[in-house]
Amino acid sequence: MTARQSGSDDGNKGFWSVDFGNSPVVGTAIHDGHFIRPDVAGLIALSADQRLREEDPFTGQMIAGLTNRLVVHHSRFEIDLNRAADQAVYLKPEQSWGLEVWKQAPPQDAVRQSLDFHADYYAMLEAVLSAVERRHGAFVVLDVHSYNHRRQGAAAPPTAQAEAPDINIGTFSMDRSRWNDVVSLVGQHFASATIGGRRLDVRENVAFQGKGEQTRFIHQRFAENGCAIAIEFKKFFMDEWTGKPDTRAIADIGDTITALQPVLEECLRSRR
Repeated sequence: MTARQSGSDDGNKGFWSVDFGNSPVVGTAIHDGHFIRPDVAGLIALSADQRLREEDPFTGQMIAGLTNRLVVHHSRFEIDLNRAADQAVYLKPEQSWGLEVWKQAPPQDAVRQSLDFHADYYAMLEAVLSAVERRHGAFVVLDVHSYNHRRQGAAAPPTAQAEAPDINIGTFSMDRSRWNDVVSLVGQHFASATIGGRRLDVRENVAFQGKGEQTRFIHQRFAENGCAIAIEFKKFFMDEWTGKPDTRAIADIGDTITALQPVLEECLRSRR
C-alpha cells in the first residue's frame, strides 16, 4: 500500500469531505476511499491490495482544483455509493467482479450501518446540490471514476483500445438533447488536452454508459437543472496491479479538470 496516498488513516477524516464555494460545477470522487470501518474490517476476505485494484485511487486528487468537491473516504467494499441501496453491499461474488468479499456473511446490524451511510450520503448530496441550484440555477456534476483494463493479469495484454477509451464519458441517465452542448464541451476539452505527454482517446458510452446510482439520482431529483456526467479514466495513470502512480499523468488530469471549471461556468451562463 506504499503507493496509496490516502489509505488506512482515511477514517480520521470522517466518512467524506465536502468543499463548497461559489461555482455551479461540482466534482465528486465517491470511490476514492480505502478505509473500512473497524466493526467490519475483520470480516473482509480481501487484502488491501485486492481492494485497491477495484477502487478509484487518486480520483480525489484529480478534482482537488475544483471549488466544489465531494470526496468519500470509505471503501466501496464497505458500501458502494454508486449503486442502489439494495445492491450497495457486495454480498455475492457476481456483485463484485467475482471476488469473495467476506470471510462470513456480515451481521445484519453491520449491513444496516452501511446502508445508513448510503442514505446519509445521498441526503448530504441533495442538500449540497440544492444549495448550488439556489445560487446558480443549472449546474454540472463531474462524477469522476477510473477503471481497469488489464483484468487478465499484470503480464497479459490489456483490453483492446477499441473497447477501452482513455476517457469514457457516460451519459445514460441524462436528457442527452437537453445537455448536448455541455457534454460536447467536456469531451472536446479532454480530447484537446495533453495528458502524460499525449492526446487521449475520449469517447462516450463505450466501456461504461454512466448507469451509476449517483448520476441517476441527480437527474431524477434535479431534472430541470442538474447535469451529471460520469467520467471514467482508464488506469493509464497508474499500474492497476501494483498501485504505483504515474504522478505526471495524475497532475495533468488534475490540471485539465481544474481548467474545465471556468469553461463550464461560461457555458452555463450562456444558457440562461
